[in-house]
Amino acid sequence: MKLDAIPVVAVSAPGPHAALTGNAGVVLREIAEKVRMLVDAGEASTIDLLAMPLTAADLDWLRESLGNGETHISLNAGGESRLDETSCPGVWWVTHHNGQGGVASAFIEVAVVPELVKAPIDDVAAGLDRLNLLISDLS
Repeated sequence: MKLDAIPVVAVSAPGPHAALTGNAGVVLREIAEKVRMLVDAGEASTIDLLAMPLTAADLDWLRESLGNGETHISLNAGGESRLDETSCPGVWWVTHHNGQGGVASAFIEVAVVPELVKAPIDDVAAGLDRLNLLISDLS
């Protein structure tokens, strides 16, 4: 067979959004509704990103769309947890890593302050006891 007899089909390289499924846009709309609930009723909520049919490209697009905010929190308890405020106040990207560094869970948390960083009331009461002890030592 001659080379000029071999059919050649030109295929364009996939663009930056080729692996997007459209589901990230749905999640973005859901986030907006949850922010509306936070503003109107003070109701915090969470979206489990790993339970959604999102590709790596979807997650990248969503993270890029939400942008970076001013607050970043890192916790280390059996693996690192990162809580990153997005450029939309009240919208937090929360990622928990296992002991080997792999992603164990990923959430969007819509809240004024993420639940994970709130001090339990028992801990606050223990802190009050400590403060009272410090004050009693002043006398």
